[in-house]
Amino acid sequence: MNEILTQSVFFGMFLTLACFEIGLWVKKKAKIAIANPLLVAVILIVAVLTLFHIDYENYKKGADYIQYFLTPATVSLAVPLYRQLSYLKKYPLAIIGGIAAGVLTAMGSIFLLSMAFGLNHEQYVTLLPKSITTAIGMGISDKMGGMAAITVIAISVTGITGTILAEAVCKLFGIREPVAKGLAIGTSAHALGTSKAMEIGEVEGAMSSLSIVVAGIMTVMSVPLFATLIQ
Repeated sequence: MNEILTQSVFFGMFLTLACFEIGLWVKKKAKIAIANPLLVAVILIVAVLTLFHIDYENYKKGADYIQYFLTPATVSLAVPLYRQLSYLKKYPLAIIGGIAAGVLTAMGSIFLLSMAFGLNHEQYVTLLPKSITTAIGMGISDKMGGMAAITVIAISVTGITGTILAEAVCKLFGIREPVAKGLAIGTSAHALGTSKAMEIGEVEGAMSSLSIVVAGIMTVMSVPLFATLIQ
């Protein structure tokens, strides 16, 4: 059975897409934050690989095809930036300042935690781009000498956590302004958080999508400086 499943080079891609579709269905039916499609997909994929004793490398051969979409996905981030230029022109200082604060907080917290837990340079730079979209984060991690595969996990965990906690955190700290909500969610939880922001409201979704691009640019510019802090 295992050989039949893994002989096809498209097995990994099919399994990934099928599990994600199931995740979307679960989210639609459950209607709770923790039923995140990506989280459900990860759990299902691990369950299938474990149940059928399928090696990760066999799964990865097909799943790697999905990575080919990362480059066009990175380029397409210019679209939401262009569409939301009116907001950027209307609130330039608030938007740039808010996103900059989020980026510095994300990387600053990784620096402090890395110092506290004694992480080496490779581990440190692997986690630095945790709060930006995968398409950009993987490239930064690889370029700075980090482990891109672990970076993807860190980015996914950050996005899922942000998606689950976004509304609760906004209520806890009394954040009611739609622009502020969108900036906070997009800067901290990238694309996954943006999907949640779009559920909350149109303005929140617009600002969150704008934050993904601007935060990505700021992170690309800042990581080389932060990377020198731990050698």
